[in-house]
Amino acid sequence: MTVRTADGVDLRGIVVPAALPRPLGGDERPLTFVLAHGFTNSTARAPFRRLAHVLAAFGEVRGLDFRGHGRSGGATGVGGDDEVLDVDAAVRAARAAGAGTVVTVGLSMGAGVALRQAAVGEHRPDAVVGVSAVSRWYVRDTVPMRRVNGMLETGLGRRLGPRVTGIRLGAPWAELPAAPVQLVSRIAPTPLLLVHGDRDHYFPLEHVRALARAAGPGTTVWEVPGMGHAESGMTVPLAERIGRWARETVGRVGLCDDAPVPSDPSHP
Repeated sequence: MTVRTADGVDLRGIVVPAALPRPLGGDERPLTFVLAHGFTNSTARAPFRRLAHVLAAFGEVRGLDFRGHGRSGGATGVGGDDEVLDVDAAVRAARAAGAGTVVTVGLSMGAGVALRQAAVGEHRPDAVVGVSAVSRWYVRDTVPMRRVNGMLETGLGRRLGPRVTGIRLGAPWAELPAAPVQLVSRIAPTPLLLVHGDRDHYFPLEHVRALARAAGPGTTVWEVPGMGHAESGMTVPLAERIGRWARETVGRVGLCDDAPVPSDPSHP
């Protein structure tokens, strides 16, 4: 698929048709997932494709390459306001293609973007899932993030980093965007699921806990034992749990905005 953002950037992506294992029941409605990858990743990577095909058992999956990544145009703003326009365009395109119930699923950088888009975007989803989301900017608590910041904040890093990763870097932020933890409270009453592994080597569990506190009591939080980071840490059973959560939360006819979010029966 190709979509154009509000600021005129053409984004490329993939559509994986729904492969439902059974016909929808009388109280079920079709889902469309908008899947947003992490920094330096793309829809062509095997972990992303695997996740998309697992979620297709629950609905259509539309994956986009963020600007500056993969086959998309433009240059990456590393999860800033530009990327919010990217997810906004993907949700708008899904609605235009006939999607009635849209669930955004973001990973790492894509998770922070999905949270911010669900809070302030023009085309809001019906539910949002953040996997391995960052809560604040300029994280230097871990070795991988010190390397990422070294690429973004030094002249040598900005020259060599794109050659190694294949991304196209935009200009550094002129103004600091609001961090996910500052905006996540605005997502309610849209259902929100936060997923984070206790072996995440980029963002420790403090990030998901800070987001959960800021988001409020209606948020569903899964701290997953043994899980690593984002796409690479995602397993098939965990992806299936996310699909079930979406189906039970917004894939049923008659749920109102203020209804309690059903719990996932597979989650302790």
